[in-house]
Amino acid sequence: MNLHTIFFDLDSTLYPESNGMWSNIRQRIDLYMFERLGMPLDEIPDLRHGYFVNYGTTLRGLQAHFGIDQQDYLDFVHDLPLEEYLQPEPQLRQTLLSIPHNRWIFTNSDIDHVERVLNKMQIQDCFDGVIDVWALDPFCKPQREAYQLALEIARAPGPQACVFLDDSISNLTPAHAAGFFTVLVGENGSHPAVDRSIPDIHTLRQGVPELWSQ
Repeated sequence: MNLHTIFFDLDSTLYPESNGMWSNIRQRIDLYMFERLGMPLDEIPDLRHGYFVNYGTTLRGLQAHFGIDQQDYLDFVHDLPLEEYLQPEPQLRQTLLSIPHNRWIFTNSDIDHVERVLNKMQIQDCFDGVIDVWALDPFCKPQREAYQLALEIARAPGPQACVFLDDSISNLTPAHAAGFFTVLVGENGSHPAVDRSIPDIHTLRQGVPELWSQ
C-alpha cells in the first residue's frame, strides 16, 4: 500500500466511547434543544436521531430547520470538564508519532473541542492539521463533499493513498466507496464498507500494520 495521509476521527475514535464523554455530549445536545429551542423533552431523542440520520449531524439539522448559531451550539454541547474523561496517553502518542505518513484529524467537531481533547491526552503535536466542522462548512461527514474537501485540505494525491479511521459505519461507507482504506474503531466485525476493524485505538499497530509501510 502506497500511503500518503492517515485521517483520524476524534470523538469515540481516539478515546473509547466507554469513557462516557460522548454520552454526556449527547445529553448536552438534548439540553440545548430543550433550553434554547423549547422542544418537548419526550420528543428530543427522536428528533435528534432524525437530524443525525438525515443531515449527518444534529447541528446541521438544527441549522436547516431553525437557523441556529453554530458557535453557540458548539460551545454549549462541548461545555464539559474533559479531565473527568481524558488523561495523558503516552503510549498512543508514541504510536502516532511512529506512523511514517501525514496524520490529520478529520471530524464533525470544531477546532476548539479538538484542541481541548488533544491537549488533555497530550497528543496535540501528533497531527499535521485538523479538518473540522468549520473547514467542512456547509458539509459534514458522511456527505461525499466532506471527503473531497478533506483530501484537498490535506493535499493528498487521492483516496487510494489514504486511510480513514472512524467509529461510525455511516461515515466509513462513503469513504470506502470513494477509494479510502477504511478502519472501523471500537468493535471487531465485518462490513462491506470496512477494510479492517480494531477494538480500540491502542490496537492500531497490531490491527493495521500497513500504516507503517513506506
